Amino acid sequence: MMTNKKHSTLYTGVTTDLERHVVEHIQGEVKGFVSRCHLNRLVWFESYRGVNDAIAREKTVKDWWRSTKLHLINTMSPDWKDLAADSFQNDASRDSSLRSA
Repeated sequence: MMTNKKHSTLYTGVTTDLERHVVEHIQGEVKGFVSRCHLNRLVWFESYRGVNDAIAREKTVKDWWRSTKLHLINTMSPDWKDLAADSFQNDASRDSSLRSA
């Protein structure tokens, strides 16, 4: 799940390459809603073996109330730290083994 500096908007999506996709968010390469809302901070993710499971989970999370999403984020990152900041934000060329929903 991505958010912006003020945590005012939450974005849930699916990718087969979390590192690449987060770097695209940070660099403003994802046009439309994502770039308009400056969604460039990774605050929650889950890994799945199959894309169908990840898509099903994405749909479930998207249907949740904001308060439920906030609780989910708080369980992984109570201080809302950008989970990508220390991992791969500055190294887009590195191979990624992360998968996300």
